Amino acid sequence: MATSSDFIDGLQTATERFLTKRRMTKRIKREKQKAKNPIVDWIEAFVWAAGVVLLVNQYLFQAYQIPSGSMIDTLLIGDRIFVNKLVYGPELLPGIAKLPSPFQPKRNQIVIFENPSYLSKGPAFDVAQRVIYMLTLSIVDIDKDENGEPRPHFLIKRAVGMEGDVLTMERGEMSFRFPGETSDTKERDYLAAAGAVHPVNRLMAESDYPVVEAAGRAAAYDDLALAAPAELSAASAGISSVRYPDYLSYDRSRLEVLRAASPQDGRYAALLARYRLGWYVPEGRIFPMGDNRDNSRDARYFGAVKKSKVLGEAMVKYWPFARIGPVR
Repeated sequence: MATSSDFIDGLQTATERFLTKRRMTKRIKREKQKAKNPIVDWIEAFVWAAGVVLLVNQYLFQAYQIPSGSMIDTLLIGDRIFVNKLVYGPELLPGIAKLPSPFQPKRNQIVIFENPSYLSKGPAFDVAQRVIYMLTLSIVDIDKDENGEPRPHFLIKRAVGMEGDVLTMERGEMSFRFPGETSDTKERDYLAAAGAVHPVNRLMAESDYPVVEAAGRAAAYDDLALAAPAELSAASAGISSVRYPDYLSYDRSRLEVLRAASPQDGRYAALLARYRLGWYVPEGRIFPMGDNRDNSRDARYFGAVKKSKVLGEAMVKYWPFARIGPVR
C-alpha cells in the first residue's frame, strides 16, 4: 500500500526529471544559437520584425505620406501621418474584403480611401506595393508613373457630404441640401454653426471668375470649329495668368454654350445637369473633398465613394517634428 513517503519520493523524482530535461533543452538551444550563422540570425530577426510591422499596419495603424496640396493647411505636402485602420474595419488582406465594424465615417472626419480613378497593374503588383509601402513606413513606393511620380492609389480627403445630401457649387462656394430639407445651407454657415476649426482654402480670387468663364465659352466655340467673337477672346486672354483656375466653372460655361448650340444633343444636357442640380450622395457612400478646394481632385470629379472603400481615419502627424500633433 502506497504511503505518503512513496508519494513524496515519486513527486521528487518527477520534478528532478522535469528540471533536468528543461536544463538540457535550454543548453541545446544555446548551443544551436552559437552554431547559427549570424546572417541567418539577422534574417530571422528581420522577418519577425517585418511580420510585426505588417500586422500593425494592416490591422491597426498605418503610415502614409501626403503627396499633394489638396488638404492644405490641414495637411501639407510631405507630412507623414498615422491612420487608424481599426475604426472602420481593417481589410483581411490588402485589397481583400474588410472586417465589419460598428463605426462609420462621419461628416468632417479626414479619411483615407481607395482612389476610384486608380488603374491597377494587377493584384500581385498591388499587394507587393502595399507590403513594401507598409514595411518602409511610407518611405518606399514602387508604384510610379512615367515621370517617376507616385501614382495615387489612395486619397486622403475630408468627408464633406454624407448619404442623402445634395451638394451644389456656385463659383467655388459649396452649399448643402440636407435630407428632408427644401432649402440650401452654405458651407461657410454650416461650418460656423458646427464650430468646425478646419479652414476651407481658396487659391482662386473671385475677380478671376469672369476670365475663367469666358475661357470656357471660348473653348466651346473651338469645340464647334467656330471662331469665337472678338470680345470673348479678349475677355479670356488672361486665363494663362490664373494659376489654379476653377475647372468646374470653366467646364460649366463651356457646356452651356455647347448645349445652346446643339439643344438636340442629350449628352450636353446630361453633363450640364451635374453642375445645375449638384451631386446627390447615395446610401452607403460619402462625398470626400479636399480642404484646398481649388487644388483638389475629389468627389466632384469622380463621384461619391463607397463606405466599404474607406480604409481608415487620419489620426496623428508624426513628421516633420515641428508638425507633430493630432489631425483635425
